[in-house]
Amino acid sequence: MSLGIWVLGDQLSLAQAALASTAPCEARVLLVESSSVLGLRAYHRQKLVLVWSAMRHFAEDLRQAGWTVDYRIGERFGDTVRAWIEEHGIRELRLMEPADRGFRGAIDALDLPVTLQWLPSTAFLWSREAFAEWAGGYRQLRMELFYREGRRRFGVLMQGEGSGAEPLGGQWNFDHDNRKPPAKGLQGPEPLWFEPDAITQAVIARVEQLDQDRQSQGHHPLPGQLLRFRWAVSRQQALQVLDHFIDTRLEGFGPYQDAMVSGQPTLWHALLSPYLNLGLLHPLEVIRALEQRGLERAVPLAGLEGVIRQILGWREYTHGLYHWFGADYASSNHLGAEAPLPPWLEGEGASGMACMDTVLAELEESGYAHHIQRLMVLANYGLLAGLNPQAFTAWFHRQFIDGHDWVMQTNVLGMGLFADGGRLASKPYAASGNYIRRMSTYCKGCAYDVSQRHGPSACPFNSLYWDFLARHQDRLRSNPRMALVFKQLDKLPAEDLAAIRGAAAAHRDQWA
Repeated sequence: MSLGIWVLGDQLSLAQAALASTAPCEARVLLVESSSVLGLRAYHRQKLVLVWSAMRHFAEDLRQAGWTVDYRIGERFGDTVRAWIEEHGIRELRLMEPADRGFRGAIDALDLPVTLQWLPSTAFLWSREAFAEWAGGYRQLRMELFYREGRRRFGVLMQGEGSGAEPLGGQWNFDHDNRKPPAKGLQGPEPLWFEPDAITQAVIARVEQLDQDRQSQGHHPLPGQLLRFRWAVSRQQALQVLDHFIDTRLEGFGPYQDAMVSGQPTLWHALLSPYLNLGLLHPLEVIRALEQRGLERAVPLAGLEGVIRQILGWREYTHGLYHWFGADYASSNHLGAEAPLPPWLEGEGASGMACMDTVLAELEESGYAHHIQRLMVLANYGLLAGLNPQAFTAWFHRQFIDGHDWVMQTNVLGMGLFADGGRLASKPYAASGNYIRRMSTYCKGCAYDVSQRHGPSACPFNSLYWDFLARHQDRLRSNPRMALVFKQLDKLPAEDLAAIRGAAAAHRDQWA
């Protein structure tokens, strides 16, 4: 067979475009597991295990479906692919467009001795062309408008037909019903985890050996606990996670989706993003299953709409913006933030902040934290402390089990750090310790006092918050959504503000 198909590590679907372009009897399939990725980023151990184990399981699924599959383990993609091309006489190589822009550029730069054919991605509901057509009609690209158009376009949670269709329940957004602080003793159901099979155990051993080799060369250990790996690694298992979420967690998802509870890292969250981002699940099949079975079970509409909005709205929106904004977006730094990352982000000691240390410990254990932990603890701290956006985005990418360039650039640079100056979010998502006190159980027992703004025991989120507003008031005062907080800033006595800013400077100077 002179036709080859190269399946990338986040395209693990039998329906992906390159595979769908031909028949099993007409092409040879290649998957490449390359350790060169560690030369770019020191990834969380469990992230490496997830991707490589999922790839190995997918290779077996392809063979069961009748494909001729070559699974290659090598150090460099280019060397491995060239050797495979020569060995099998491949003349045409087909690939589906990768979600991450950099991967397409890296493959083009390999200058492979074949005819290279790129096929449009089928991993998302909106093609890049369709998103560009939508985006071209607006001056400001707000998610709510995009989400409503997606509901109409794909007929999700709608009543009526055609142009007269209206949102189910008479409104598009039930966000105000989904922001309850944690009730005393709040505890979510146990998520569905899996014990590693023989394939996954072999990958764990490989990652362990690679990490030891790196350390012998003077590198720091890779982050993350390796032996606690329990993620799904096949489409069959991912479908079980989807079913388990609908059956045991969907009804409780809505009210407490923003809550943060010590010892409860998942609560009612779906834990589907890693599988969506690898191609093991397709967004439309997830949305249809949620809609059909959620309505059959009379799941509260607020919660059902809330989880669908994360997939049909936010996920599609951030992917579309990633490609719409282009390569220059990665260097965004609107606020001129240049502070280095504190050492405790790399596991070198603790921050002393209970909220931060709790989230980092959970991240170390599983490679996961839910969206409010990411936005209002981790990214909020980075925004307030003025951490360098590129360094912090790279940290998110390598630490999180579901991290990819297209995920982290928009979510961290845009939503979390306001580094794009408002191209994505309408205001900085800055908050003091009061938000964390209201929406979490973290403050109880913390070494810092969340009621204080300055002094040796004051919560760093408080001093950093008011210092952030003072530092950037020339840029942010004109934003109408910031008017109330600047009125509060103006009411602070000069001596209090000076003490607050001194405390913030002292906090940041610990690792400057």
